[in-house]
Amino acid sequence: MKTYNKLIRDKIPQVMDSKGVTYSIRELDDQEYVEKLNEKLQEELDEYLMADQEDQVEELADLVELVYAILDNKCVSVEEFEKVRLKKREERGGFEKKLFLLSTE
Repeated sequence: MKTYNKLIRDKIPQVMDSKGVTYSIRELDDQEYVEKLNEKLQEELDEYLMADQEDQVEELADLVELVYAILDNKCVSVEEFEKVRLKKREERGGFEKKLFLLSTE
């Protein structure tokens, strides 16, 4: 038996059922869910950083899915989040110019 102890996507049990895999799962309470979302976010970020060029887009999709789950858990809509993102972009800019801060005095 392999132990995972990690947050999984909602349809993973059906995938395992279709493959005849025996598994054990439980539903997390709200506090555990927040902790596991953050752990999963770090896991997916690590996977993105380690991924080959062709797999990075898929890993980014996983990261975005987690961001959406975190927003939903905080009762923040994607539209509200996008307003915050655009406001920051308007005030501070994006990253298109590839600027790298060396130092300040």
